[in-house]
Amino acid sequence: MSEKPKKPKYRENEQVIENKELNIWEALLPVFVLVGMLAYNVYVFGDDALSGSNQFILLLGGAVAAIVGFFNKVSYKQMLAEVSENVRSTTGAILILLMVGALSGTWLVSGIIPAMIYYGLQILNPTIFLAACVIICAIISIATGSSWTTAATVGIALIGIGEALGISLGMTAGAVLSGAYFGDKLSPLSDTTNLAPAMAGGELFSHIRYMTWTTIPTISVTLIVFIIIGFTLDTSGVADTGAILSTINSTFNINGWLFLVPIVVIFLIVKKAPPLLALLIGTLLGGLFALIFQPEIVTNIGGGTSLNFESSYKGILNAITVDTAIETPDPALNDLFSSGGMKGMLGTIWLIVCAMVFGGIMDGIGALARITKSLLSLAKTTFGLFASTVGSCLALNVTASDQYLAIVVPGKMFSKAYAERGLAPENLSRTLEDSGTVTSVLVPWNTCGAYHSGVLGVGVGEYFVYAIFNWLSPIMTLLFAAFRIKLKQLAVAVKA
Repeated sequence: MSEKPKKPKYRENEQVIENKELNIWEALLPVFVLVGMLAYNVYVFGDDALSGSNQFILLLGGAVAAIVGFFNKVSYKQMLAEVSENVRSTTGAILILLMVGALSGTWLVSGIIPAMIYYGLQILNPTIFLAACVIICAIISIATGSSWTTAATVGIALIGIGEALGISLGMTAGAVLSGAYFGDKLSPLSDTTNLAPAMAGGELFSHIRYMTWTTIPTISVTLIVFIIIGFTLDTSGVADTGAILSTINSTFNINGWLFLVPIVVIFLIVKKAPPLLALLIGTLLGGLFALIFQPEIVTNIGGGTSLNFESSYKGILNAITVDTAIETPDPALNDLFSSGGMKGMLGTIWLIVCAMVFGGIMDGIGALARITKSLLSLAKTTFGLFASTVGSCLALNVTASDQYLAIVVPGKMFSKAYAERGLAPENLSRTLEDSGTVTSVLVPWNTCGAYHSGVLGVGVGEYFVYAIFNWLSPIMTLLFAAFRIKLKQLAVAVKA
């Protein structure tokens, strides 16, 4: 075994443990077993697989890797040491996830998220309806960090409006999902946006900034195509969102002052403030604005009947920490106006920890080093490495049927390969999102594909070609790799 010094900032700079007694098939055996178990588990549990069973399957995959390690003379102590190092390295990501949950809670009860939805819906126009769907869903998904919630609420409303206008359901669904996944990718509230840099060894806001280089051109092409389609359609009817707007306006005190909070957070992000600081300030300002603009909602959440310090305190803390739901006369909006707070992030944190156990054991037995060398021998060029990453993400979306695993497994497997090429972790995390996150909705038996087609009432085959942003994203990231556009280098390349 050989050991190399570790550099704390980037995880891919940590030691690469080699085991000459381990062959490639032994190294791949835990991966094959893991993918097989995950595929069956998702088949059995469906959308509920992320509630805990997938996490346990990751631990079972780690156990298989440990057995392979024992047969190849790797000590339990060494495997445990790597697991400990892996879990320790995710501390920052876990804290950010918890703070993201807190921020989403206060932004809901303060009316910030409802205000974004309220003003976003008002840009609808029949002629540019499809492009407007993209923009509206992008705004809401950025605000909520959830493509699933966006599709299940405003997405359903837009499907109904599109049908009334005589627009193909597949077109409308494709526009909804294009916007929803654009927002999901760029929102710091999104679990996949947090997961990708955590797996690659990068940092959240650096990942988001770097992702814009491929994401902005992709969404621009998407919007242009939908605008062209819109002008060729013969639409009729009126896009009536009056009922939804009235419900939002009667439930919340909607006004432009609420946008000061996201503006402050965006300013802090642009100025490269520490992520935890930016999120903490956004959370506290959200709580303050909730007390100023939505005192009745805060009082109700706090279990009080009249505004007082105790009920206000409880209301804000409940919004930050646990499940919060704001009732409206519209059942569809009730799903949107709910938040899990910090508690809602525990499932993703659980997934990260279990993934780190699997990855740590794979690292400890020398499997990752063996797989990395094989990948590097196959990927003779930098483009080949990017193409291999995209292919792996697509394959896992098809076989494991889960977007999270399409990020976790390639993220862990490829991180050292990118470092050995002298590529910064943002290259990997961007590629994971461009090919793992967004393409999950294009696979009918993937949890995302099954969910969205069921919620929107439109089959994957009907919206596939119109989900332009989703299938164009991996193509765009490969074009950037082929022409070596914005491929960030490590300050000091890691030698193999």
